[in-house]
Amino acid sequence: MNTTIFYTPVIRHIMPFISRIVLFCVGWKAKGKAPDVPKCVMIAAPHTSNWDFFYTLLIAFQLKIQVYAMGKKSLTTGPFGFIMKWLGIIPIDRSKSNNIVELTIQQFNKCDKLIVIVPPSGTRNKVAYWKTGFYHIAHGAGVPISLGYIDYKRKTGGVGPLIYPTGNIDADMKEIRKFYGDIKGKYPEKQIRDE
Repeated sequence: MNTTIFYTPVIRHIMPFISRIVLFCVGWKAKGKAPDVPKCVMIAAPHTSNWDFFYTLLIAFQLKIQVYAMGKKSLTTGPFGFIMKWLGIIPIDRSKSNNIVELTIQQFNKCDKLIVIVPPSGTRNKVAYWKTGFYHIAHGAGVPISLGYIDYKRKTGGVGPLIYPTGNIDADMKEIRKFYGDIKGKYPEKQIRDE
């Protein structure tokens, strides 16, 4: 994995303080704490705006969570692509049929410590259902799913409980979706009805 802002000397020590100030100034609060496991897949939901990434970074720094996040490949190309990679974006080429699940499982198996953020909607646009790649990654790698969220209604973001995949995806997804029932994205009309 690439070295990111979370591992950059000096910056990684001052960013929690800066993040706290910025969140305070915009009226937001970070809730919860870093997952108490070295490896997990963290859901990022609901995902309805580009602002989600901004708040996610601030909250990750305040809670001292060193994360990587899956994002579309176009974010990491062009003149500012290296900055997005430095911010922890793992480029995903959605135009090709890549085996992202298997590749991510392999990465989990190679690392002693890894938290990967995955937006289950796969996009900021309205979708009919969540993609289940995050679940298959967690189950295949034998790691828990951490319930990360950004709630524009309450101006809070943070980390909820850990869910350990049982292999019964219907039952596990029901429990996961229940957690997000009252959490609102910046554009609630883009959320799945029971998200």
